[in-house]
Amino acid sequence: MRTTVTLDADTESLLREAMRQRGQTFKQALNDAVRQGLAGIAGDPERPPFVQRTFPMGLRAGYDLGKLSALEAEMDVEAFLEVTRRLTAEGSGTE
Repeated sequence: MRTTVTLDADTESLLREAMRQRGQTFKQALNDAVRQGLAGIAGDPERPPFVQRTFPMGLRAGYDLGKLSALEAEMDVEAFLEVTRRLTAEGSGTE
């Protein structure tokens, strides 16, 4: 099938690099790139589907995952106060 395609500059650059590396014509490189890109969308029947393996994290009972950001903020405040105390003590000469 003949058609006109307008490529973005970065896409053309990638295609020209593929042509150079593989010693292919423009048509071959473009067809290979389109096939490869669309194979990911359509799904490759030879490749099994990706499955994310999960592992237990061992989170102890009593921890509320929804409140971890609050715990982090509290720890940041404590660290800030400790630095402030230390700098204040250094400034007053009482360490």
